[in-house]
Amino acid sequence: MRGGFLHIAVLAGAALALAGCGFADVRSPVPDFMKIKEADPTPPEGPPNVKRLVHDQLDFMFASNTFPRDVRVSPPHHEVRGPGWSACVRADVNSATGKPISGETWRISIVGGTIVDRRRAGDDDNCDGESYEPI
Repeated sequence: MRGGFLHIAVLAGAALALAGCGFADVRSPVPDFMKIKEADPTPPEGPPNVKRLVHDQLDFMFASNTFPRDVRVSPPHHEVRGPGWSACVRADVNSATGKPISGETWRISIVGGTIVDRRRAGDDDNCDGESYEPI
């Protein structure tokens, strides 16, 4: 019994001693060197080279049987939400039946210098008002 009481007292003393070891909160009245510093925000990545990315990842952008021609890209725009970039890609392609389709437009998302998503551009993507350059 006496050993159990001693064991509990030692554990309680150790818990109290360790409770004071943490760094102080930002709002605590302690010296600045003891306060936790807020993490610096990550700097935004620079604008990607959309021409090179689309050229290097044509197999990701287009199915192999579409035979893209006259591929053009818009300048990149920083995403409103998130760290990435977006751009529009316009090309002449073949349909699944082999019939030529001209002026198809896609919206691509770029994160970390890689195209991570592509989808057909809609009215809300503002791809119609973009200026395009050939790759």
